[in-house]
Amino acid sequence: MIGEFFKKAGIIALTALTGSGTLNAQTPSFTVTLDKSVNGTFQVSPPLPADGKYPKGTVVTVTATPDANFVLDALYYSVPGRWGQMYFESMTSPYKVTIDQDKHIGASFIEKAAVEHLKVTQDVVFAKPGVKTLKYDVYSPKGAKNLPCIIIIHGGGWATNNEDIMRGLARELTKGGKFVVFSIDYRWAQKLDGDATSNTMANIIEDVYGAIAHIMEHAAEYGGDPTRIGLTGDSAGGHLSAAASLMPNMIGKGGFGKTPGVFEFMPSYLPKNKTIEQVKNDMLAAIKAAAPSYGVFGGNLLSHYSEDPAADDSWKAAVAPLSHIPKASERPVPQYLTRGTQDFLIKDEIVKEFVDALVKAGQRVQYVQVGGAGHAFFDWKPDPQTKETFYKYGVYYAAEMKAFFTSVMY
Repeated sequence: MIGEFFKKAGIIALTALTGSGTLNAQTPSFTVTLDKSVNGTFQVSPPLPADGKYPKGTVVTVTATPDANFVLDALYYSVPGRWGQMYFESMTSPYKVTIDQDKHIGASFIEKAAVEHLKVTQDVVFAKPGVKTLKYDVYSPKGAKNLPCIIIIHGGGWATNNEDIMRGLARELTKGGKFVVFSIDYRWAQKLDGDATSNTMANIIEDVYGAIAHIMEHAAEYGGDPTRIGLTGDSAGGHLSAAASLMPNMIGKGGFGKTPGVFEFMPSYLPKNKTIEQVKNDMLAAIKAAAPSYGVFGGNLLSHYSEDPAADDSWKAAVAPLSHIPKASERPVPQYLTRGTQDFLIKDEIVKEFVDALVKAGQRVQYVQVGGAGHAFFDWKPDPQTKETFYKYGVYYAAEMKAFFTSVMY
């Protein structure tokens, strides 16, 4: 009887504890690190608990307060990515961050003088061919009217980052008021956006052409001239800017690899009042030059990312700028190429092969090796090291790039 009593009592006690949640699995919590900021401060609400952890699902509101003569560059959170910390940013305050894993939260500020010449238009949507909404940002010098356009295509191995990472370069290229700059995004390769079917390299190029088509349609709204366009990009964006500048003749509705030997790109956006042939011809005439930075132009680093059983080397060649350089006598497309001498990924011979092919075709080309620089020196992120690298190398070579574009389009 006594044993039965304690057994029942234990069951009752266990039930009570379980009902109260004492023995339930507690809501998991995640560590949040508040990064040190300079030239301004930021606040989080609710305040970070003393143990540095928020319960899963907590929505943290982050607000920024710049110091005098500074403005907000971005509020952000970051998580580990393929190449170090991956940043998710908001250019306006406040910014709501949902806690679903360990994260860093912080704020980046910039001198007011660096952006006071600009009107920035964020997140212009041009297409949604998959899960991700595709958009671009516009950097217009105040009072811009009928200025040539420079379109920037970000890097990240075709698999990370978005248009925000190129804002440092965009700001530099608009200095002097000679260009309206557009920084675009595209689908990530394979299923990294969450798409049910893999995105191929052809799809990514189609997104670039879709962005260009949308920008040409709307350039005048931002003070841009749609008939004078230059392209630039770094790393994966170096490949994409070279491809988009040299290969508009491959725009069409024949499909990519659906018919043996036929490789055509259907832009992910087309103006309603234009045929695919008109879009192709307009781009062939409008795209005047490109400045691909430490890019991939062919070879083993370039993948077609297709799961089609028919995919072979001809598919890879069809997305390689190296294989599609027009003769300058038929269509001149000057190229300005940069590479850091300490680049661990893009070797000198990769760029030199492309340079030699451009020279053989009679194209104007300039290849500059940046002494001491590594990979991705045109990137802009909130962390001090990336900013320091950009100020050390990116600012100067952005000015050189701007001089190149000026020589072509003015």
